[in-house]
Amino acid sequence: MAPSARTGMFNKDHPHYKWVALSNTTLGMLMATINASIVIISLPAIFTGIKLNPLEPGNVSYLLWMLMGYMLVTAVLVVTFGRMGDQYGRVKIYNLGFVVFTVAAIALCLDPFSGGTAAMWLIVWRLVQGIGGAMLFSNSTAILTDAFPANKRGFALGLNQVAAIAGSFIGLIVGGVLAEIDWRAVFFVSVPFGILGTIWSYKSLHEVGQKNPGRIDWLGNVTFGIGLIALLTGITYGIQPYGDSTQGWGNPWVLGSIIGGLVLLVAFVLIELRVKSPMFDMRLFRIRAFSSGIFAGFLASIGRGGLQFMLIIWLQGIWLPLHGYSYESTPLWAGIYMLPITIGFLIAGPISGALSDRFGSRAFATVGLTLVGLTFIGLLLIPVNFEYWQFALLTGLNGIGSGLFSSPNRTSIMNSVPANERGSASGMAGVALNAGSSLSIGIFFSLMIAGLATTLPAALTNGLTSHGVPTDIATQIGQTPPVGSLFAAFLGYNPIQSLLGPTGVLTSPHVDGAALVGKEFFPQLISGPFHDGLVVVFLAAAIMSIIGAIASFAGGSKYVHEDTIVDGAVAEVDSEEVGASRA
Repeated sequence: MAPSARTGMFNKDHPHYKWVALSNTTLGMLMATINASIVIISLPAIFTGIKLNPLEPGNVSYLLWMLMGYMLVTAVLVVTFGRMGDQYGRVKIYNLGFVVFTVAAIALCLDPFSGGTAAMWLIVWRLVQGIGGAMLFSNSTAILTDAFPANKRGFALGLNQVAAIAGSFIGLIVGGVLAEIDWRAVFFVSVPFGILGTIWSYKSLHEVGQKNPGRIDWLGNVTFGIGLIALLTGITYGIQPYGDSTQGWGNPWVLGSIIGGLVLLVAFVLIELRVKSPMFDMRLFRIRAFSSGIFAGFLASIGRGGLQFMLIIWLQGIWLPLHGYSYESTPLWAGIYMLPITIGFLIAGPISGALSDRFGSRAFATVGLTLVGLTFIGLLLIPVNFEYWQFALLTGLNGIGSGLFSSPNRTSIMNSVPANERGSASGMAGVALNAGSSLSIGIFFSLMIAGLATTLPAALTNGLTSHGVPTDIATQIGQTPPVGSLFAAFLGYNPIQSLLGPTGVLTSPHVDGAALVGKEFFPQLISGPFHDGLVVVFLAAAIMSIIGAIASFAGGSKYVHEDTIVDGAVAEVDSEEVGASRA
């Protein structure tokens, strides 16, 4: 078969077309997930570049939306765009995603403002970029599932899923490097790849899958979108202080958002069970391999997101300053020191994906999440000021466990659904991945704040008074909500300057100001309370991982819902290669 004369690329019948689809969709997934995490570690450089202090009380919302905006939009829209892919063509929606993503990347580089206006420009265009990311996310795995036969999908989907999750780790490294050069470079790096991917996808990808036409389920789309936004936003804002409380779980707006979001999501389920052309066919959850895979992937995503945040705080706020690194250089070195988790993931992911084609997904996914859970226990047992080999070994094993799980998990999900539902299934898997990452902000920061609240006030008060700060001022500083100190550690800032600066005590001859604003005082001060919080956080993550491992095991043995040719006609059958997998 010759290359297509019309496109100059391989046409859809060319034996190498599947590899063209794999390489293009892998680029798309890599771009989308790198951009989900690249900003996390670059926030200090970005806020410095736009001349905004994110730790001032009125600016915390900018910080939260910079953190969660992209992931929130992607989580909300992936099912919608997956269903639209089933209706109108997966390649069509995917290609449009490249265009939207690239336009937003260009706009982010061209931010002409400073201060709060600059932050709003970045937030709005990050939301737009999230729309493009959702289009890429929701259809890439469906395009691959269409292009590859069932006995080769594990490798293809595994490599694609490796790109998706590895991108979240690679983004931390790339962000650390680019933040040292210029904050605009953090956004500009996506532009050439976006342009290349856009041209390549329009020239090379073709519609080869089955469509599932029908009317757009507007009511389902609205209830799902608003419900998920309300739920995720409420949980994220729960970490901010309210009244005399260190957290905002008693805030009526937070409670209203969470309860209202849950009510709308319940309404969404009821609507989808009744409408003629649903946004998402809830009957897919009757397939045990699908429902177990989605649930396990959701729990794994929460744990992985929480791990990223905790490791960044640990490295930027404590370990690196204690080892002589300046606060300005900590984003770069935090990315470098987190390389073992990326390397472990990149080694295990493709191998487990390929082997799952032959042996099924259950064993790899179950063992992988079990290993992840054990590494969480190991991380809470090592000292805060660890020997690096301990940290590298545990994070490397965590990456291997995550790689063993992720590729087979996505393969089992996509193999288990009918061909005309692959876009919706891919979208729901994307919801599990992105909603889990968004939820991890609220869940793990809340757990960490709860741990800090018991010991940080006394540690801060005693530490300040021991360096000459008057008792009344030290007590007042010690009673400030721990979320400020946590965000400072997360951003690699030393908050003592901003906390004590307005009081004027740093210039007093009785106060050891140089020590207070130096590299060691704050990291040493927060080490003990941070470890108390770390025990709570990593125990929760370990429990989630073990539950996810049990769900993976319960998903059953190898199951492929495949289209087969019978007497020249396409007939949809359940191909159960090693036992049944329906609940």
